[in-house]
Amino acid sequence: MKSVLFIFVLFIQLEAMAQNSSSYSSLIKGARGAYETKDYTASAHLFSEAFKAANDKAPVNDRYDAACSWALSGVADSSFVQLFRIAEKGNYTNLNHISTDTDLSSLYNDERWKKVIDIVTANKVKMEANFDKPLVALLDTVFQDDQKYRKELKAIEEKYGYDSEEMRNHWNIIHKKDSINLIKVSTVLDERGWLSADIIGNQGNNTLFLVIQHSDLPTQEKYLPMMREAVKKGNAKANSLALLEDRVALRRGGKQIYGSQVTRDSETNEYYVLPLIDPANVDTRRAEVGLGPLSDYISNWGMTWDAEEYIRKLPEYEAKQKK
Repeated sequence: MKSVLFIFVLFIQLEAMAQNSSSYSSLIKGARGAYETKDYTASAHLFSEAFKAANDKAPVNDRYDAACSWALSGVADSSFVQLFRIAEKGNYTNLNHISTDTDLSSLYNDERWKKVIDIVTANKVKMEANFDKPLVALLDTVFQDDQKYRKELKAIEEKYGYDSEEMRNHWNIIHKKDSINLIKVSTVLDERGWLSADIIGNQGNNTLFLVIQHSDLPTQEKYLPMMREAVKKGNAKANSLALLEDRVALRRGGKQIYGSQVTRDSETNEYYVLPLIDPANVDTRRAEVGLGPLSDYISNWGMTWDAEEYIRKLPEYEAKQKK
């Protein structure tokens, strides 16, 4: 009887955790939506409700965004609560971002602002003590080249069209940049392995992933085992590895695991999730590697997630993939 009771209590606890996770995700999504529509007061309160739903446990990025919403709504005290939380307990280090973020400009003349900046500065100095600064600088250039031209794609498509000459020319530029970046990054990986953020910083560490993610299949297959090992050692992020696993699986003619790869139908112009294994349990797999619900992810493309509907259409998506 005791064991049955224990299992029942455990089930209730797990169910509550799942409900809290779902509630947190929904509230955070609402907070970001309110921010986008400039309803900063509503956004700030939704962030607070989300933190309560998660028993006051929340990622640094969410707390930072909450601080911005509170600052924009004119409630400096609540904004500083979040800023001190991420600076002191979250070891926030992005000094350049926080010191230039106009969302927080209303706080600049408050005496508490300097205290926050001092803590963040100290965090940054401590974090960078063992950095390979020349390599950090090199990877920063690679990161800029990888992201700059991709960020311009949407504007070019809106102005000239998806199949325009301008889009093709821009993609040619991206491919050339990718080739140059791959030479630089593969040299680092071959000589020094998958370096941790302790040596090259979070952005540098993410840059290694981005360049491999944007490379051809043989290159991805070469470095996939190295990245898997890096994740085991804590030198790379599991959620980044998940994206690489998905891309490699699809390129090999299989199905993705985490639903990270989305494409657009050339005939209907509609977006859809590329073939996915066990769609009904995708969110469980995503949670295991630190990814949020698929419904939140694909909403960036204006899609909604219905596992049963997706399963019904899966043969159609598989046929398109084989073309």
